[in-house]
Amino acid sequence: MDAPGGMIDVALRLEVQDLYAAYSACLDHGALEEWPDFFTEDCVYRLVPRENFDRGLPLATLAFESRGMLKDRVYGATQTLFHQPYYQRHLVSGIRVTGIEGGAVRAEANYLVVRTRKNELSEVFNCGRYVDRIVRDAGRLRFAEKLCVFDSELIPNSIIYPV
Repeated sequence: MDAPGGMIDVALRLEVQDLYAAYSACLDHGALEEWPDFFTEDCVYRLVPRENFDRGLPLATLAFESRGMLKDRVYGATQTLFHQPYYQRHLVSGIRVTGIEGGAVRAEANYLVVRTRKNELSEVFNCGRYVDRIVRDAGRLRFAEKLCVFDSELIPNSIIYPV
């Protein structure tokens, strides 16, 4: 994954950008059953308040530690939870490859999730940054760790869909 002289290969940067675009499209189109496929089997997905992240505190709003747990979350969100349906739109910007460590790509990106319920105005649902570790798995890039570090101290009382 490394290019000569420590520079990060342009093809790798584009592949990382494509990963973020496909991830966002999956969630925006409501293809939740496909969401776990963006992660390795032994992955970490956490939704973390910025204050806790900055202080190195372990408490997370949501925390999953495997693709199996992500699949369970999808099942819960689509089959068991009763909630008012809504659409999400992810705006991801400022994608940066921050380094490569032991074959894993470190990347960060800003995100803004807008939620729209039927017959209601769109609203800012969540915003922050992704802090990710990405690896090549089965021939494609996948998230080994995805931290969704949200800026606001207040969040909606129920987070149904992934951020």
